[in-house]
Amino acid sequence: MSWIADRTDEPADAPGAPGIAPTWTSSAKDLVGTALGASRLWFTTGFGIVNEVYCPRVDLPQIRDLGFIVADAAGFWVEVKRAGNYRIETAAPGVPAARIVHRHERFTLALRITPDPERDVLLIELRLDDANEAPGEAANGSAPGLQLYALLAPHLGGSGAGNRAEVGRHGCRRVLWAEQGPFGLALAAVDEAQRDAWLRGSAGYVGASDGWQDFDRHAAMRWENRRAGPGNVALIGELPRRCVLALGLASSREAAAALAIASLAQPFEQPWQRQVAQWARWHEERPAGLPATLSSRVREQVAVSAMVLRAHQDKIYPGAIVASLSVPWGNRHDERGGYHLVWPRDLVECAGALIALGELERARNVLRYLIASQQPDGHWHQNQWLGGTPYWRGVQLDEAAFPVLLAALLAERDALDGIEVGDMARRALAFIARTGPASEQDRWEEDAGVNAFTLAVCIAALVSGARFVEPGLRGFALALADDWNARIEDLTAVFDTALARQLGVRGYFVRIAPPASAGGAPALHRRLPIRNRIEAAPPADEQVATDVLQLVRFGLRRADDPLIVDTVRVIDALLKVDLPTGSAWRRYSGDGYGEHEDGAPFDGTGCGRPWPLLVGERGHYELLAGRDPKPALEAMAAMAGGVGMIPEQVWDGAPLPSLGLLPGRPTGSAMPLAWAHAEFVKLAVSAALGRACDCPSAVAERYRGERPAPRLAVWLEQARTPSCFAGAELLVCLREPALVHWGVDGWREPADAATRTLGPGLEVARLPTAGLKSGQTIEFTWRSRESGRWLGADHRLAVTPPGPGSAPASLSIPEGRP
Repeated sequence: MSWIADRTDEPADAPGAPGIAPTWTSSAKDLVGTALGASRLWFTTGFGIVNEVYCPRVDLPQIRDLGFIVADAAGFWVEVKRAGNYRIETAAPGVPAARIVHRHERFTLALRITPDPERDVLLIELRLDDANEAPGEAANGSAPGLQLYALLAPHLGGSGAGNRAEVGRHGCRRVLWAEQGPFGLALAAVDEAQRDAWLRGSAGYVGASDGWQDFDRHAAMRWENRRAGPGNVALIGELPRRCVLALGLASSREAAAALAIASLAQPFEQPWQRQVAQWARWHEERPAGLPATLSSRVREQVAVSAMVLRAHQDKIYPGAIVASLSVPWGNRHDERGGYHLVWPRDLVECAGALIALGELERARNVLRYLIASQQPDGHWHQNQWLGGTPYWRGVQLDEAAFPVLLAALLAERDALDGIEVGDMARRALAFIARTGPASEQDRWEEDAGVNAFTLAVCIAALVSGARFVEPGLRGFALALADDWNARIEDLTAVFDTALARQLGVRGYFVRIAPPASAGGAPALHRRLPIRNRIEAAPPADEQVATDVLQLVRFGLRRADDPLIVDTVRVIDALLKVDLPTGSAWRRYSGDGYGEHEDGAPFDGTGCGRPWPLLVGERGHYELLAGRDPKPALEAMAAMAGGVGMIPEQVWDGAPLPSLGLLPGRPTGSAMPLAWAHAEFVKLAVSAALGRACDCPSAVAERYRGERPAPRLAVWLEQARTPSCFAGAELLVCLREPALVHWGVDGWREPADAATRTLGPGLEVARLPTAGLKSGQTIEFTWRSRESGRWLGADHRLAVTPPGPGSAPASLSIPEGRP
């Protein structure tokens, strides 16, 4: 057959520009992987074909998918991804070299997929067998009958718009190639004798003149267009039944073709075996140390999860780990962001798993990356591209604390290896102090206020990070941690509510204590909006989340603390779902992030579904409560899709087989979620240790699960506590140097105290109030030392009984605080 690029008698340009609006493919990945060699390529598979391939960075997808059509000359044709009858396995658990077999009554199509460890090339070995032919008849595709076609959808530069595709030649080899801006790809093919394998090729616009439309209209490949673009383009090529494809990616289509053709100049078995051997050695180097009582399924899942974490790490930016090599509900939009971005929280959660796996140098690289991307005021972007450019611009206080925890975990193991963390910790702790305890967003990136998870992480950072800073800031950080820890119940718990009476508990921790209103209305009794819901949200004191378990995980409260136990009862009553794969939990009451009840994709609203990573968090709680965490591990493993890919969410509605939604199985949310795999690894290691492996020892040793009785109380300019513990001195924390003028019981015995600079924007005056008794009051104001102006208002604090049991009192945290 002649190659369209060699002919002049056919139309050169495809009709139908620019094609339909592009989208990504489904987030339901069966496998993700990369090579351990020099290759800078990451691949994903789903529905039995190749999905997004990323290169040269893990945040830069270059194709939508690469799939296959099987057809004959009599009008029969099948696109194998739509048939859905396939099986996938890997060469060994945790080795990203895939075998996929599609079965149909007319044929069997077998694929083996591996990256070339030395090149930015993905290799696919193909073998098509006709069920109606005798063995051997189809050698090299010479027999009549079934034909094989490859379909490629370029999304170069992370978008399906503006791509150009062409059927061409590189030297003497036939190629399908595409380009956009500084990116190019080439798809080359050889038969079993390593001869050029392409028989025919065509380029077209998606939805108008692409290869799938050709088959849909003609049940055959009738069109042969040399090029298409710019637009949403696709390529199709006819192949023999035994062949190897090479998808090369580079800075131009010519460079990509050179890589692809060079990779094909070796038997497929060679890169396949190198991939398998390199990953096998990598797993052998990981410490075992897992309980002998763990099932084989859980042990295999640990290997898969370790691989998934490694496969989400970038090679140009060491230490950068994206949240997921998928786009949640990606088949409805072309947004590049997806989850292939860096969230500091997810990054440190993954780094904690790397430490548990003994990957200390990679955990150090995470810390180095975080040091490099910290902002001058001490916080980190909500999420960002690998190079540090922010994507979303919210501020989440726990993300300012997590990097400090990573430094502390490494320091505990004497594994910082010379990394200087003092400046990073100083800036981060100062940011926490002058911003907290309320956060602009909780860890689920939604509402402002005080949240138990965020507070636990910040307290842990203040305690464990104190070792890295100078004595003045060290003492203040510990005092602030003690103060916040003593006030957790006052800030985030409610008692004797209608919900508490209904469920037979005294009280519980709420999801979020929102900021006080301008009119001073009690914050916990106001409605707290839920971002992803249309329906009116209930009051804050009726919203519950699983976040409180972090108080136990970090040793701030005991697992058998009565209020914790009551809150767990409420969580189980409102958020727990028993599924065929095991028990699971939704994030919080009223959550709207997930598919609609009818299975329609999340579109800004929906219904929140259970998260497997929350099963892991519950498993940690069960471990610390003296119970068996293994059921949580088994459930997480059972909820995985594909070859052990743990999803962000699982379906908890009625079965919808036509949409692929089955109870306890993955939804259209992100899969795999690196954070979920990190949680699985950490729970397995924690089960072996008998404690939470990611809890800094300084925190556990300081509190031992008990609510402290601080000797220093802290008043923050942005969070004005109305009380001071009897027997405690008062630290007044301001944002600029000032002279604090203060007195007691109506301005008796007035005195002055100058602030001292302890960190960026952190000015602290110490008032000697330890001799005051419960029932007295403290009044103060201040004068700026820079402008000389007085504040123009007085603040009054009530002296309350010391330590636990003090009267509940909400902080005044003005909405729209600086």
